[in-house]
Amino acid sequence: MTVRSPLHELHAELGAKFVEFGGWEMPVHYRSVIAEHRQVRSTAGWFDVSHLGRFLFRGEGATETIRRLLCNDVARIEPGRSQYTMMLNEAGGVVDDLIVWRWGPEDYWILPNAANHERVMASFAEAAPGVELVDLRPSTVALAVQGPDAPAHLAALLDEAPRRFRTVLTGFRGVEVRAAGTGYTGEPGGEVVLPVDVAESFARALCERGVAPAGLGARDTLRLEAGLPLWGQELDEETTPLEAHLEFAVSFEHDFVGRAALEAERRTGLRKELVGFMTEGRQIPRHGYRLRAGSSEGAVTSGNFSPMLERGIGLGYLTPPPDDEPIEVEIRGAWIPVDRVDPPFYRRSS
Repeated sequence: MTVRSPLHELHAELGAKFVEFGGWEMPVHYRSVIAEHRQVRSTAGWFDVSHLGRFLFRGEGATETIRRLLCNDVARIEPGRSQYTMMLNEAGGVVDDLIVWRWGPEDYWILPNAANHERVMASFAEAAPGVELVDLRPSTVALAVQGPDAPAHLAALLDEAPRRFRTVLTGFRGVEVRAAGTGYTGEPGGEVVLPVDVAESFARALCERGVAPAGLGARDTLRLEAGLPLWGQELDEETTPLEAHLEFAVSFEHDFVGRAALEAERRTGLRKELVGFMTEGRQIPRHGYRLRAGSSEGAVTSGNFSPMLERGIGLGYLTPPPDDEPIEVEIRGAWIPVDRVDPPFYRRSS
């Protein structure tokens, strides 16, 4: 059964067009994807991201369990910080990429992708049956406020606004809420998790300040311009963090599931490599289009039109990893030369 956000009626009132995503019916856009994209890049916008996973994991043994299950080392961050990390399988493939919010020495929130929420939560429950685990999705709404003006809006509405990759226990109109300086757009801002009964008031307060809503369509084009991976496209259980250029989120100084496979991969070399590329014009490289570079072959994992660059941009894997050979993408039966780009594709000039 498709799930609706507690803010569904508000979205409809604001003119949202809906789409099914990860078992949820969520706004894909209100005006247009390009308008909402440019709004976030120029000022600020807010997204309902209640479909994303989130659960509390607290008690003796929580830290060591997280260290064992995830490839980044949560012991490297202090309470009051957040961390990007991944859950791997024994072969080093990415089961999920997620964010950890650390509140205390043994007190955490785990935020997996929407499609993997139940699976990740079950893995934590099985690994540490004595640690308290509470599913937060039924009782909360998650909103992302993103854009260059987003920190100022958050500071005006919350008792304390989060800084980049910091977490805060704060308040909105006397109600306790939690927030982190994280997002998925390449812009400043934060993600706020509120009790269901105050979420609509917070969303309306954003609108009153001129922060318009944006849908999942703009969220996807923004994350692609920022060069951020999407689980199920750039990341899956057949792909390792090293192949995806995510070694920064792997700490080899602690033991974790998949570590031996990644160490072997570092010794023997990558099987494939994620590459970024840009077309000369407005041709759009779609998901699944073929890629080639010399003797390397592969396919586009994410591709779209960049509203800021007004060119086609894309990510894809090539096997084996290419050297300096020119990259081409097949668009409508023709092989088109593209420029290789190390993401992010879009960088703010100021």
